[in-house]
Amino acid sequence: MDWRPAQDNRLYFEGMMWIARTGSQWRHLPDEYGKWNSVFRRYRRWVTTGMFDAMLETLAEIVERDATADMIDSTVVRAHHCAVGIKKGIRRPRRLADRAVASAPNSTPDAMPKAARSDLS
Repeated sequence: MDWRPAQDNRLYFEGMMWIARTGSQWRHLPDEYGKWNSVFRRYRRWVTTGMFDAMLETLAEIVERDATADMIDSTVVRAHHCAVGIKKGIRRPRRLADRAVASAPNSTPDAMPKAARSDLS
C-alpha cells in the first residue's frame, strides 16, 4: 500500500478544536484548516486508535504542571449562532389532553352542513 507522509498534525488538531469550540458541523469547517473531510477522517482515526484521548491527557498533564496556564470553563464559552433565536424562559410542555382543550381544531369547517349532505343521498 502506498502511504503518503502525514501533513501538519497541528493544523488538523486546530480544526478539530474549532469544531469542538463552535459546535458547528464538519462541513462548515473554514478552509484555513484544510478540507473538512480530511480533518474528519483524521479525527475518526485518532479516536478509534486512542491517540486523541492520549493527546488530551498529555495536554491536561501539561496544564497541571504549569501554574500560569489558562483554563476555560462554561462561563467563557459562547452559545452557537443557532441558539440566538430562543425565547427567554422555558415553558413546560402541556399534556396532549390540555392542548386539545386549549386549541381550536386544525381542520377547516365543512362547506355544507351535515343535515344538507344527508338530504342529497
